[in-house]
Amino acid sequence: MIMALFPTTATSQSSRIDVPVMITPGGGDACANGEIVGLDPKGDGFLSVRSGPGGRPYREIDRLFNGNQIYICGQSGAWYSVVYTADRGIGRECGVSTSWSTQQPYTGPCHHGWVHSRYVKGVAG
Repeated sequence: MIMALFPTTATSQSSRIDVPVMITPGGGDACANGEIVGLDPKGDGFLSVRSGPGGRPYREIDRLFNGNQIYICGQSGAWYSVVYTADRGIGRECGVSTSWSTQQPYTGPCHHGWVHSRYVKGVAG
């Protein structure tokens, strides 16, 4: 049986997250809009989405590219917790563009993980 390198559903991805993406309650949207920027197209050209905020021991679980849209949901040091659609964008189906009443880990339906903040620009939503 051949397994995909990256998960195709939020359920399979959730089991691969080591540090949960926490959604915290507040007066506005649960998460802010962001865009992936500054990746060197002559380098590897992608930003690893990791299972926790940092390099090793956290695994790469997906890849994002310049121009991809994401939701920024939290921060740990230089790392952002993010949520995004399967086609590397943002959408209402993710459920983070409105406020949440209680703090809890994000479990889907969209992809989620951790990225280095150096390559993320906040976007007015």
